[in-house]
Amino acid sequence: MTIHKIAVIQFSPKAPNEIESNHQRAVSFIRDAASSGADLAVLPEYHLADFAPGHDPEIRKQCANWKTYLNAYCTLAKECNICIVPGSLGELQSDGTIVNATYFIDNTGDIKGRYEKKNLWHPERPFVKGSGNDSRHVAFDTPLGKVGLLICWDLAFPEAFRELILQGAKTIIIPAFWRYTDAGDVGIKRNPKSEGDFLDAAVVSRAFENTCAVVFCNVGGPSEDGFAGLSQVAMPFFGRVERFDTSDEGMKIVELDMDVLEEAEGEYKVRQDLATPDWHYGYRQ
Repeated sequence: MTIHKIAVIQFSPKAPNEIESNHQRAVSFIRDAASSGADLAVLPEYHLADFAPGHDPEIRKQCANWKTYLNAYCTLAKECNICIVPGSLGELQSDGTIVNATYFIDNTGDIKGRYEKKNLWHPERPFVKGSGNDSRHVAFDTPLGKVGLLICWDLAFPEAFRELILQGAKTIIIPAFWRYTDAGDVGIKRNPKSEGDFLDAAVVSRAFENTCAVVFCNVGGPSEDGFAGLSQVAMPFFGRVERFDTSDEGMKIVELDMDVLEEAEGEYKVRQDLATPDWHYGYRQ
């Protein structure tokens, strides 16, 4: 039996212009995760600075120090002997735009994979630089097996999962900054909790339809400000195996029996069909 213990940290950034304070709180969560025996700690998208409201240029300037925090997480991973997906970092570029990127850092402090958000949420597009239409989703080897990284709105695109699954990914990790208010006035009028229904359905569906584990780590925050929380982990056969029922900050450590993925593939044969040379949907190994 292969068990992976994953710490899902539903982090709530405080004082978005105080990146260092947010970083120290994130470090504290990761240390607690390591002390509890977790193999991997996952943080949400933009966990160091929620610079989206008003697109405050002064907050964005602080993203120039992103390498300092990435290096700090690498050092922490080695010190605590834990793998880390440090949410996503807003990486300020020379042209003033920001790249929204996430990493997989192994327990020796080495970076095993990097991913730039491909499917940008509409309000991001004026100031976040996308990875481009010609880029591919890439799975990579880690101490926890083959892993793929996505960010937030990528969840809405099954094609992203297919590309990773074709490369052998067994676990898809998704840091997110997803709120109920993302439905807009029209969606909220129809159903105030529609984004929660979206998340619950999509995370579980992606796990079943790809015979993979899906780790969705969302930002926390005050519910009156539209924060949804609802971080969750899903597996085939089981569906949702853990979920934050509120938007409150906290950490849950989830034990995943990775043998379930082989059992599910044995029954569903999704990966086998995708690898067929004449597969009718055009996917290719």
